[in-house]
Amino acid sequence: MSRPDGNMTLNDVWVKVSEGIERIYRIQEMSPTAYMELYTHVYNYCTNTASQAQSSKPPPKSTPKPGSNQRQNNVHDGANIVGGELYAKLKNYLKDYLEKICEKGLDLQGESVLRFYTTNWEHYRFSSKVTNGFCHYLNRHWVRREYDSGRRDVYEIFTMAMEIWQLVFFQPLNRQVTLACLQLIKAERQNEVINTRLISGVIQSYVELGFAENSSVPNNHPITSPTLTIYKDYFEIPFLQDTEQFYRLEAATFLVHNSVTEYLKKVAQRLDEEVHRVQSYLHPSTLAALIKKVEEVLIRDQLEAIYTEAKALLHAEKHSDLALLFKLVSRVPNATVELKKIVEDHIRQMGIDAIERVSGSALNDPKLYVETILEIHTKFFKLVQEAFSSEQGFTAALDKACGKFINNNAVTTAAGNTTKSPELLARYCDTLLRKGSKAVEETDLEEKFNQIMVVFNYVEDKDVFQKFYGKMLAKRLVGQLSASDDYEESMISKLKQACGFEYTSKLQRMFQDIGVSKNLIDQYRTYCEKNSLSDIVDFSVMVLSSNSWPFSAPPNFVLPVELKRTFESFTKFYTQQHNGRKLTWLHQHSKGDLQTLFTKSRYILHVSTYQMVVLLLFNKFSSWTIERMQDETQIKVDLFLQVLCGLLKSKLIACAEINDDEFDEDLKETDIKMNYNIQLADDFKSKKIKINLNVPLKSVEQKDIEGLHRTIDEDRKMVIQAAIVRTMKARQTLKHALLMQEVIQQLSSRFKPKIPVIKKCIDILIEKEYLERQSNEKDVLRYLA
Repeated sequence: MSRPDGNMTLNDVWVKVSEGIERIYRIQEMSPTAYMELYTHVYNYCTNTASQAQSSKPPPKSTPKPGSNQRQNNVHDGANIVGGELYAKLKNYLKDYLEKICEKGLDLQGESVLRFYTTNWEHYRFSSKVTNGFCHYLNRHWVRREYDSGRRDVYEIFTMAMEIWQLVFFQPLNRQVTLACLQLIKAERQNEVINTRLISGVIQSYVELGFAENSSVPNNHPITSPTLTIYKDYFEIPFLQDTEQFYRLEAATFLVHNSVTEYLKKVAQRLDEEVHRVQSYLHPSTLAALIKKVEEVLIRDQLEAIYTEAKALLHAEKHSDLALLFKLVSRVPNATVELKKIVEDHIRQMGIDAIERVSGSALNDPKLYVETILEIHTKFFKLVQEAFSSEQGFTAALDKACGKFINNNAVTTAAGNTTKSPELLARYCDTLLRKGSKAVEETDLEEKFNQIMVVFNYVEDKDVFQKFYGKMLAKRLVGQLSASDDYEESMISKLKQACGFEYTSKLQRMFQDIGVSKNLIDQYRTYCEKNSLSDIVDFSVMVLSSNSWPFSAPPNFVLPVELKRTFESFTKFYTQQHNGRKLTWLHQHSKGDLQTLFTKSRYILHVSTYQMVVLLLFNKFSSWTIERMQDETQIKVDLFLQVLCGLLKSKLIACAEINDDEFDEDLKETDIKMNYNIQLADDFKSKKIKINLNVPLKSVEQKDIEGLHRTIDEDRKMVIQAAIVRTMKARQTLKHALLMQEVIQQLSSRFKPKIPVIKKCIDILIEKEYLERQSNEKDVLRYLA
């Protein structure tokens, strides 16, 4: 092929260029040489014309006069003139070309219009890219300079081609095309198979048609930048409206014929389908708006039905269905707030119902009570894990519900106070930690302790637990009834971790006293050997610090002569070592062994100190009246009769005035008169050589519990007063309401102080002159240093 002539006119160039464009837009084959000829025609024509214009009249040597149109001459140089005419001819050609094609598609609908639009779009887009390529010189020089000079109606050839498509092809057909796309999408949602490539082609067209001028365009930067305006306005908005209508109708129809659970499964399926739809043929920017719209219609607007279903699923214990429900509801902002409340109310009610079913027995059965609570907690902890993925809000709902039913249930109501839960929990600990406990295997004890701590963390009155646990620990240690010191220390360590050092400080000091006592008794035995004290009984002693142990001194009684020498020797030994300390003997917690000499077989009796005192009387006389026995021992009458009643029931001693039938029917202290005669039962027999008569007295235990509750109330008042003083000392002045709020917050980890009690404590401190009310503001308190 011959080389293009550099002196060709515009018409000559346009003939060649239009022939090439005709072939390009008809998608006819073009060789690389032919393509390069088109490029060369445009290039040579622009540059040659420019050089001719510059050489025909040399520029004057003189300086241009003011006001001369120098800028205008530069703008309208040869290259710019030819460039502008060529640009206009190309633009007119594309308009005419598209108008002829567009007329053929104006009456088409459905898939026909989509095929028509996408086929022509693909051809036109490809052809415009090719045309843009051979007009590269025009784009780089003429278009750029025109744009830089201030013109805003010129673009690069490809962008100009898109603008023409938008005006000539897109504007007349976009409603038909968009409607056809929406009809196809609806058909796909109704499980029909569609040609998604048609929609994909339309979406690609809508996206590429959007462009905006750049405000500031440095050299070598594009004049325009892509935008999604066309896509958003002409497709996405009607698509989302159509989506809302479709799913609103589907939701109403589906719920009439199906359960809410099936509906939720359908919603999950629809959400997955919409994600796949965007990935397949829509623009990624639509995903967020589409999913939000589907969530609003299918989930948010159906929340009442979903919440009702949640209650049914909780009762039916369908964890997998609940998990799906939670997954969907959590998509809607703040929708899980009501769901958490539903879960909390359900757990609380289930806990209350469970305890109510066992309340008759559980009131006096710590094991049943605690294990019922643990069963509920374990059950719903699993629910929160499986159905709600241990989400923080639902874990908090579980904690709130457990806190409510543990501190307020049928058992606490029957007991008349909320302190029953910590009392029963402490008693449960006691059953596990005592010797001979068959509650669990040793390997399971550590796990049991962890479970106890779960319940303990929900208990409000932790100070009550502390009191009961301390009391029972003291009895285990003094009575040497602990199954293991390691287990005792493990439990105390867990309490310390939960509540701090101060909470367990007394419990730890108890252990220290036991260790010190072991060393002390060894020293005493050495002391006895050194001083040749052989007329004392074999005994061991525990010396306990009075401020750490929950024991009080018993009423005095007459110590038998058999024990007196031993007690005196130890007292002397101890006072020599610890000058200024006073020993108080806790006979109610002491015990010993006696051997019978009046029976044919020799029995060893394990007895309390009180029982020992009564039995040792028979070393003096073989028969006593009850009145004389009481007078001799000086034990309080009611306690003495309880001790005597227990010995009579054991048949170790006998009373002629009481017949055997009364023993069998359950002898009571009130059945025993002071003038009755008591003597040893010479015919006493037992299958056991060692007989344990040291059984705790129920009335004493009951009095201990009542006394403990009284001390708890008194201790609380002191703790509240201390918190008030501590707060006021730091603040100096504080409003009455704010002070109470501060005190409640400080003490909430130990117990929940009652407002009337706080007010009473404030009044007490005012009387003691720790505080005073401001004279000008009665609701403001001031600390008095």
